[in-house]
Amino acid sequence: MAPCAFRDIFLSAFDYKTEKYVIAKNKKVGVLYRLIQLSIIGYIIGWVFVIKKGYQETEEALESSVITKVKGVVLTNTTGFGPWLWGPEDYVIPQQGEAVLFITTNFITTPNQKLGYCAESNKVPDGQCQRNEDCPEGDSVIAGHGIKTGRCLKKDRNSTGTCEIYGWCPIERCRLPDVPLLGKAENFTIYIKNFIRFPLFDFSKSNVLDTADNTYLKKCLYDELAHPYCPIFRLSDIVRRTGHDFQEMAVLGGAIGILIEWHCDLDKGYSACNPSYSFTRLDVNTNAIASGYNFRYAKYFHNADGKMDRTLFKVFGIRFDILVHGKAGKFNIIPTIINIGSGLALMGAGAFFCDMVLLYMMKKSTLYRERKFETDKNGNNNRENTDVSEEAVKKPSELEHLKDSTSDEHTPGIRDLPKGQTDNSSA
Repeated sequence: MAPCAFRDIFLSAFDYKTEKYVIAKNKKVGVLYRLIQLSIIGYIIGWVFVIKKGYQETEEALESSVITKVKGVVLTNTTGFGPWLWGPEDYVIPQQGEAVLFITTNFITTPNQKLGYCAESNKVPDGQCQRNEDCPEGDSVIAGHGIKTGRCLKKDRNSTGTCEIYGWCPIERCRLPDVPLLGKAENFTIYIKNFIRFPLFDFSKSNVLDTADNTYLKKCLYDELAHPYCPIFRLSDIVRRTGHDFQEMAVLGGAIGILIEWHCDLDKGYSACNPSYSFTRLDVNTNAIASGYNFRYAKYFHNADGKMDRTLFKVFGIRFDILVHGKAGKFNIIPTIINIGSGLALMGAGAFFCDMVLLYMMKKSTLYRERKFETDKNGNNNRENTDVSEEAVKKPSELEHLKDSTSDEHTPGIRDLPKGQTDNSSA
């Protein structure tokens, strides 16, 4: 007995089990089922394959290099500093042509500073004093300009004085011009050269137009319609595309992001992969304290006595951050099969949802459950034990149709009579 049971268990592993389908002639559920199928098919074709290009293998690990070059000169003439011709070597920081650069648009100069003793600025809180004890010798002035000497300099006995310091004297000037001294910098140009590479596809390209005209870069200027592939940008145009005015921004400075995006469909060829540019202002200009961008640097020189003097610059300007993003795609059979398989799996969701409607939400749900889940006389579920061997298949099978209660084709409760018999109940 045991060997037979073991053999039956072993052979049952090679049985094939199939689902039993019941045809439910319910037009509402049928329409719902087709709508779900059409929605899934539309999602797969429209969104997955057409919009998201699910048939492609993609790469976002973009390798990029950015080189910049600024051109333009401007002449300024300020009190104390005199006339000065500003070139790219003066107003561009750093000068190496990196992806992040600063262009000076306004400045404050404090010329001929010498190392010595002078009064700290009365605008520095830590430099204010009432007596000498408030200026301990050797302490540096917090947010100030030098080292305290131990003396408190006052106009009279009752006034608030400032500590004497050892530092670069006279101390820095603080008056900022209302109009940017380098306002003509709006006509300066930035040449942005960008090289990109997608290593997965061994694809490389640059944003410079591939042309045999050697004078193209000398006469072109970026324009979305006329010259979309010219990598030369005018400063005023860049600021204008961020929604701001150059002259207003040039007074205190600011920060602008230049985003270069490469979205390349490599199935369309080399010429279809082109850059797109977008511009945005990055600094917070709603807060008067936090707005703008500035820093200090000095130029040193020897005076007539051979001692080292300097001219201090506090410069205001626009910082440009050039960001490069990209994505490339090319046909590959593996993601295509995966997305098709996922779509076919989603098709089963329609049948599952409609089954839930028929089993639990329809008036005749009990009848449908009886037809879908058959049980034998002992109450056992026969869904997986139906014999479909060759001998059983030869026996006549019964086609069961579950029809809507509103259908005219079948009247519930009336059993079909065998051939040769008539219904005499009306007699």
